[in-house]
Amino acid sequence: MEKQPPNIDSRLRHILRMPQEIYQASGIIVNGRRLKSFVFTTDLAIIRNCDADAVFAVYPFTPQQAISDAIIKYSYVPVFCGVGGGTTRGLRTVQLARDVESQGAMGVVLNAPINNLNLRAVSGVIDIPTVITVTKFDTDFEARIEAGASILNIAAAAQTPELVREARKALPDVPIIATGGKTGESILRTIEAGANAITYTPPSTYELFQEMMKGYRE
Repeated sequence: MEKQPPNIDSRLRHILRMPQEIYQASGIIVNGRRLKSFVFTTDLAIIRNCDADAVFAVYPFTPQQAISDAIIKYSYVPVFCGVGGGTTRGLRTVQLARDVESQGAMGVVLNAPINNLNLRAVSGVIDIPTVITVTKFDTDFEARIEAGASILNIAAAAQTPELVREARKALPDVPIIATGGKTGESILRTIEAGANAITYTPPSTYELFQEMMKGYRE
């Protein structure tokens, strides 16, 4: 039986725990660090009070230096920063990738619509991993890797495990991060399909407050 390591908790800090099922994944080793759990958020309060291995800082606005700088500076763990690929493309994505590398990001994330030429331009100017998001079954996985992607990030809602399985067939040795859903069962399905690491979307600050206030009222 595996011996559990000693555990020390704070009296005041409430740590948001990642689902334990995630730790059945193999993980992805980046520069000597094994990463299994990625928290999908830009909320600094959650980032500072969770036990994820890394931060997946992707948000639905044009990436801004001030945002990436704050997240990288105040995170305890490595940060993978979104640098565009949807509405933000071309030379701006190249500059953003250079910026977040110099700020200390461990990797950059590009959205699914970006073309392979743009992907190649980004991956060619940085020395940190380029993560490409995959959302469709007709994606040419090999072309994405040839264009410089280091890691696939698969996000296909309920179809994620099936898309992970297709990508794993095509690329047996390429690292795959995937969305795991909200339940332990869905996370395990995604890992069994071939994902090496899981992105987990935590409850919002509003939801966490609701739970806390419920406890106060009882």
